[in-house]
Order: sequence, then structure tokens, then C-alpha cells
Amino acid sequence: MDISTAAPTIAAPRLRRTLTLWDLILYGVIVIQPVAPMSVFGVLSDRGRGHVVTTILIAMVAMLFTAISYGKMARAYPSAGSAFTYVGQEINPALGYVTGWSMVMDYMLNPMICIIWCSQQAHVFAPGIPYWGWAVFFALVFTGLNIQGVKTSARVNSGLAAGMGVVIAIFFVTAARYIFGHPHNGGGFFTRPFYDPQLFDARAVLGGTSIAVLTYIGFDGISTLSEEAENPRRNILLATVLTCLVIGILSAFQVYAAQLIWPASEPFPNTDTAFTFVAGRAWGPMFAILGFTLLVANFGSGMGAQLGAARLLYGMGRSKALPQSFFGAVDAKKHVPRNNVVFVGAIALAGAFVISYGLGAEMLNFGALIAFMGVNLAAFMRYFVRDEKKNIANFVFPLAGFFICLLLWLNLSRPAKIVGAIWMAAGILFGAIKTKGFRGNLIDFELPPEE
Repeated sequence: MDISTAAPTIAAPRLRRTLTLWDLILYGVIVIQPVAPMSVFGVLSDRGRGHVVTTILIAMVAMLFTAISYGKMARAYPSAGSAFTYVGQEINPALGYVTGWSMVMDYMLNPMICIIWCSQQAHVFAPGIPYWGWAVFFALVFTGLNIQGVKTSARVNSGLAAGMGVVIAIFFVTAARYIFGHPHNGGGFFTRPFYDPQLFDARAVLGGTSIAVLTYIGFDGISTLSEEAENPRRNILLATVLTCLVIGILSAFQVYAAQLIWPASEPFPNTDTAFTFVAGRAWGPMFAILGFTLLVANFGSGMGAQLGAARLLYGMGRSKALPQSFFGAVDAKKHVPRNNVVFVGAIALAGAFVISYGLGAEMLNFGALIAFMGVNLAAFMRYFVRDEKKNIANFVFPLAGFFICLLLWLNLSRPAKIVGAIWMAAGILFGAIKTKGFRGNLIDFELPPEE
């Protein structure tokens, strides 16, 4: 038979490059949450002795080191595998697998705790519907929207960002009205949130910064969309760094206004919900408005985190770290890894019935910080150790990011470390079984060509 007349091979379904730079930034902002500092404001104020703005800004600079490493590695490997791929390619395949396994816990926990928080808050607004009913509702909505395709998710993200932006704008207006409508003691009043000579303590500020850094966790999810981004070698780096800058600057303005409304010398009725009391003092109705806004923020964060988790599992499945037939499949019509979206939604729903919000939030940082350390080391190996031109920035930035993340990881709570260790042990056991005692290839990093 003449091979020139043979039927062409039909290509397997692939992810589609449709996300613009603006889509990527919106995704990152929603996952991190543009109201991120509000939930930890009271804790930061207490730990940093009132210097919340300072801790937020220092944390922004600190996380920019890791953001740069993520962006540069995404430029080198425009793959949906994220840190899992970077570490596996640049350091060691087995360490890449371990990194990916730690990230799975992180990404699974994010939509899970968002379902928990949203369900609890919705139950307060509508107590006629039980908590379990709201949990099922939010799990189904997250899953359904993500199955519809990445552009649908991007459009929803645009709407969520706009809604939160309006509420934040209202808060700024009411805050300005309150601040300038009440007497204050001269120019020092406006600089005290940055530096209060009566309360400043360097160790306290550094302690607060270690908490404030966690406000930025989630920006790494941008790199999981590399295969769906237009011009990923440029846009992933820009989106990752710009997302950190946008969140940092916006967060600094929010907590600055809050500290002017409620000085650090005055204790909060409840430290955990301090920002709602601040908003209520600025304008009474803001107490309820802010509660609804935080519900919306967690909705967007949970949906975005589920999307990131599905892409991470797809990268691991395609590289054969997980069963490829299930995790490496892409829906032919929607061009999304549907199996993974449903899988993450089911796990998140199940966890919402057995794990508390507090424990889930503490556990989340275990996997994220391991991934951050791995990416910084991968960037150091590729752009400094192996590069013929030794650029000082490629030495300082990734190592600074690595040691900052290591310090934070060492200060995680004991329960988070215990559960994280159990999860990692389970992953290593799976790898041992898969390779018959690590005698075979643990993982295949053969990546498809760019489109």
C-alpha cells in the first residue's frame, strides 16, 4: 500500500493555549485573594506589635525571590507540571516526584478548606440549609465550572475580581471618610503604621513577617497553566511577579487604612475577625458586607485551587508518576483534564466532613513550602551552577528564596508536620511499589513539543 495515501494519525486531545497575561494575573490574584490580609490582620497586628504594613511589604519582597524562580523555570519548561517538573528535570527525577507529591497535598487542601469556610459562612447567612448541604453545593459548583473549560473559569475569575474590587473600593472610601472625619495627633499619625517608636521591636516584626509571607501562597498556581497560556515563556514570569506585586501593594493599602482606623494600642474584641470590626467602625453596614465579600473570595480561591490541582495531577499523570490512563487524560470536547477535576472535587468534599478549617489551613503550608524550596534550588542549578555566565542575581535570588522558605517550613506547627510526614511516607511507599523497590524508572519527563 502507498504510505502517502494512508490515513493521518489523529492527535490525542491537548490543552489549548487561550489564556492571556491578564487572565493569568486574574487567576493568581483570585487564588491568593485580593482580600488576603483581612483574615490574618488581627494576628499580624498582635505578633508584629502593630506594624502590619511593614510585615506585609517585607513579605512581598521576600516572596518575589521565589516568584522570580517560578517564572524563570516556567520559561525554561512551559509544562503543566509546575514545581514537580522543574525539580525533576534540574535536580533529580525522584526529588521531582517527591515535590509533586507534596504539592498534591497543598493543592488538595486549598479547595477543601475553601469549601469548609464557604459552607460555614453560608450556613450563617441561611441557617435553614445544613452545613452538609452547603458543602455539597459548593463542591458541585467548583467542579462544574472547572469542567466547562479554562476560559469559562477565566471569565468567572474576572467577575469575582470585579466584585471584590468594588467592596474594597467601598472600604477605602468609608475608611477615608472616617479617618479624615476624626481628629488625630499630627503627621506622626500617618507614619505610625509603618514605624511606631513606642511599639517597634525588630524580632516582633520579623515574627509577623513569617506569618505575612503565607498571605502570598498560591501564586505558584499560575505556572500550572503554562500549557494554556499565550506566549508562556514571557507571560508566566510576568504574571507570577506582577501577581505578587499587585497583592502586596493592595494588601499594604488595606492594612494601612485599617491601622489608621483602629490603632495598635487598642485591643480587638476578637483577634481572628479583627478586620470586620475595623470595617464596622468605618461604616456599620460594612461588617456584613465584608463577611459576604470574604465568602466570595474563598469561593474564587477554592475554584481556582481546584483548577490548579487538576493541572498538577495532569502533569504527573502524563509523566507517568501517577496512572496515565486516568490522570493524564484530556477531555476531547472541553480540552480540560476532566477526570482530575472530578477527582479533586470528590476528595475536597470528603475532607470537608472530617477536617477542621484550622487544621487544614496549617497543613496546607507543608507542601507549598517544600515546593517553593525545590523551585528555588532548581532555578539555582539551571541558571547559576550550569550556566556558563555566572550572574550574581542568579546566585542571590534563588538562594534567598530557598532559605526564607526553609525558615518558615521549620516553624510549621507540630500537627502540620505530623500529617505532612504521613502524606509523604504514603507517596514514597507508592513510588516504591510502582518501581519494585526503586529499581525501575520512577518517572518519565518526556514533554510534548510546544504548539
